[in-house]
Amino acid sequence: MILGGRFNICPAAGLPPGKFIAANAGGEIVAVFNVDGEFYAISDTCSHAQASLSEGDLDGYQIMCPLHGAEFDVRSGKALTFPATSPVESFPIEVEDGDLIVTIP
Repeated sequence: MILGGRFNICPAAGLPPGKFIAANAGGEIVAVFNVDGEFYAISDTCSHAQASLSEGDLDGYQIMCPLHGAEFDVRSGKALTFPATSPVESFPIEVEDGDLIVTIP
């Protein structure tokens, strides 16, 4: 069961530029990225084949699924390449009192 709300992921300082993690936010597993000091959060599960995007390769704003190579934009969740044709959900994320807070609707 997924619970909506605001969830503390980690200290912002603990996720330097170019790094990303998977975290549980109320039952939703999200992939959280730091790209050039900006933070983004999307669903961690590839829309094509149930693989963990946080185990993929990040190149700029694109995360590549480790299973079949589909790429997604970490800013919006948009599917950029085949075999994925559907986006993954993106979530609001902000820094509050030094911590990364993700909002799950």
